[in-house]
Amino acid sequence: MIQRPQPGDRFRIRILRRWYAAAWVILGVCPPVVSALNDDGTTKYWSFALAAVIALGYATVAAFPRNPVLRPHIFLGLLVLGLGALSLLRGDGAALFIVSLPQFWLFARSPRYSIAFSGAAAAATVAGIIRHQSRHVEDFSTGNIVFTLIGYTVSVLLGLGVVRIVEQSDERARRLACELESAQRSLAEAHKRRGATEERERLAREIHDTLAQGFASIIVLAEAARSGLDTDPGRSARQLLSIENTARENFAEARVLVGSAPQSGPALGSVAGALRRTLDRFTEDTGLTVTADLPDVECDQPTRIALLRCTQESLANVRKHAAASAVEIVLTASAYGVELEITDDGRGFVVEDSAGFGLNGMRNRLAELGGELTVTSSPGDGTRVLAVIPTNSQV
Repeated sequence: MIQRPQPGDRFRIRILRRWYAAAWVILGVCPPVVSALNDDGTTKYWSFALAAVIALGYATVAAFPRNPVLRPHIFLGLLVLGLGALSLLRGDGAALFIVSLPQFWLFARSPRYSIAFSGAAAAATVAGIIRHQSRHVEDFSTGNIVFTLIGYTVSVLLGLGVVRIVEQSDERARRLACELESAQRSLAEAHKRRGATEERERLAREIHDTLAQGFASIIVLAEAARSGLDTDPGRSARQLLSIENTARENFAEARVLVGSAPQSGPALGSVAGALRRTLDRFTEDTGLTVTADLPDVECDQPTRIALLRCTQESLANVRKHAAASAVEIVLTASAYGVELEITDDGRGFVVEDSAGFGLNGMRNRLAELGGELTVTSSPGDGTRVLAVIPTNSQV
């Protein structure tokens, strides 16, 4: 892919071409015209006419390069003939030939055509000079011939050098474009992989915090109900009802996870109401004493869900690991955020040795909201879980 000139580059190219056109007229066209003013008869008028034709042709091609009448190669052919004719008339066409050399590289289709046209112009100029000076033996000089040949040689070397530089620049541009495209593809793939990984982690966390906890509760309740069928049918009936309610909640959560239901249910209404329902279910299922201080705290949907999930995970850990007799939960709001504190009087554990998915999931969930989870515990001293979510997550 060859890069097109940028607007700033096109402006500079246009300015350079105008400067060249002015230099070509002043240094190339004007000298033979001024010199012809001292001539008589046919030489003067032919010099004027040839200079005018060359200048008009250059102006036309430069201003309208795609005009259907005077194509660039036709103009170059006319330029070759004009240079040869002026050299034949004047005998001093080296200057006009040298300042006209850039046109052969500007308007030719390829470097090969540029070399061919400029070579033809050099030959025509030299032939015209020789023919003119052969008629004026007393004025014969090789200076114009030498300058013409030197100018042609230098123009070929410079032209090929510039073409090579341009080709290398285009090649670098193509290579850089390919590298940029490859880097963009790699970056897009990395973003895609990262997005897929983050989505898997989110789904794993949601499944752990909802379906897995619900299934664990169902298993515990089913075992308790089965063991009490003969001795306490009423309690077993209540436990079966809890199993049914938990299964319904799990079904609703599953519909949310697969996208067949709105992302809403778990935190509808106030966060205090959602937490009370969770605590009532926990008390009913476990029989533990729960003390709750749950004022109405205004917060947005993500914060409500995060607080509810932290509560569910903490209570699940109490049920499975703590062997506690009492649980206390306190919800408070301050100028800097919302705090949820859950404590139990269970057996406790060494926090540094804990590598469970639940605690890491709570930390990650809170971190997404700019919050923080602090777990304080030691063997025999119970556990304290403190979740803090900053004010910017609130309504």
